[in-house]
Amino acid sequence: MSFEVVLQSIFSAAFIATVIRVSTPLILPAMGGLLSELGGAINIALEGIMLAAAFTGVIVSGFAPQWFPGAPAWAYAGIGALAGVLVGMAMGWMIAFFHLELKTDIILTGLAMNILAAGATVFLMFSFTGDKGSTSTLASARLPALQIPFVNNIPVVGTLLNGENGAGYNIMSYLAFLLVAVVWVFLYRMPAGAHLRATGEMPDAAQSVGIDVRRTRYWALIASGFCASLGGLYLSMGYLSIFQANMTAGRGFIALAVVYLGNRNPIGVLIAALIFGTATALGAQLGTMAIPPQIIEMIPPVVTIAALVIYNIRRRARINAAARRFQEQAEAG
Repeated sequence: MSFEVVLQSIFSAAFIATVIRVSTPLILPAMGGLLSELGGAINIALEGIMLAAAFTGVIVSGFAPQWFPGAPAWAYAGIGALAGVLVGMAMGWMIAFFHLELKTDIILTGLAMNILAAGATVFLMFSFTGDKGSTSTLASARLPALQIPFVNNIPVVGTLLNGENGAGYNIMSYLAFLLVAVVWVFLYRMPAGAHLRATGEMPDAAQSVGIDVRRTRYWALIASGFCASLGGLYLSMGYLSIFQANMTAGRGFIALAVVYLGNRNPIGVLIAALIFGTATALGAQLGTMAIPPQIIEMIPPVVTIAALVIYNIRRRARINAAARRFQEQAEAG
């Protein structure tokens, strides 16, 4: 494919629709990472939670017709998704329990969860399906796509709102953008959100005014598990309709980078996730050209590293500016 054709495809509504689709499994866990980070309990286990939820959703929805015969077909997808969400929230609770009650290091606890999820999903997948690579032999359910009516005949707008084929985006894509709005309202318009931010910024001060720091961090990590599980379910029941070993492919770690690149703000995190999604979609387009695939695969990791460098530069600039202001005030006083 010529460079002109690739360039034309990039500057199109279809490319933006692709960006939305590939950004969804970053936006959802990034919202979870944001909640736990603002609560003062960073959740390194987003990757493992996504993996466990993706596996659970496929397995439960695949075996649901045997467990609940006679139920409508759409119910099996709902049962699988519910099971995946419960597993994700349970993993968030386990991290909180180990960290807050048993006083383990939260980073090491999260890494242990990631390792456990990576190994357990492959072991259980082989136990259920006899295959260590994927659940292709299991007929699992798929989460539905939602189509916005009356817009497909509108040029550009129809593609943006209903995707490249006009059939609409998966329900998780709509939920991802809705979740950004919900998290913003929670953090900046509700007392519970103010308590969460106070817990992360000044836990001693928060405790002194009656905020239960331990309970707040429990709920932050559980909510983080909830959001991350939605991202995992999208991968195995929306983007694809099967589970593959290690199918998250580092998206949980990229979601953590998105949190910091977005300046720990829901809108900023959304923009950062779309930037990463653009990098991924761009890599897919460049893959049609005579470019070594190794270079294409490097694009998302390079963007991640660049994001972390930018965040640290901005962070140091803020610290230096605050130090200068403090020194100026001290000299003036």
